[in-house]
Amino acid sequence: MAARTKARKLALDILFAAELREEQPTAVLAARGRPNQDELAEYPHAVRLIEGVQENRERIDELLATYATGWTLERMPVVDRNILRMGTFELLWVDDVPDGVAVSEAVGLATELSTDESPRFVNGLLSRLQQLKPSLSL
Repeated sequence: MAARTKARKLALDILFAAELREEQPTAVLAARGRPNQDELAEYPHAVRLIEGVQENRERIDELLATYATGWTLERMPVVDRNILRMGTFELLWVDDVPDGVAVSEAVGLATELSTDESPRFVNGLLSRLQQLKPSLSL
């Protein structure tokens, strides 16, 4: 498994845990970092994703709520919501990750970790944001 794929999985674990605990992702990251500092150092992209999602979460959630046809953020499974947040951050704010890779990696996480319908939903929503990317104000 590629380093960035592992980093995405680690970031998703932390984003998911933070939402369940109703804590800031960076606080969960800091707590996890104490016994696992080597793991975090090995995957700097995970830290970038966690901090980026936290910093841009309001805008990310606004975009997801606007373009998720027929779904509210609250209605989405927690894992899907956090996969979408991470995918949206990579798609719109991370220039060294190709758009197709950001979408594909998010779909892969949804395939592995969520419901049978989730990969199609994640793909559709992130693909829509990818199409609109030039016109979105960040």
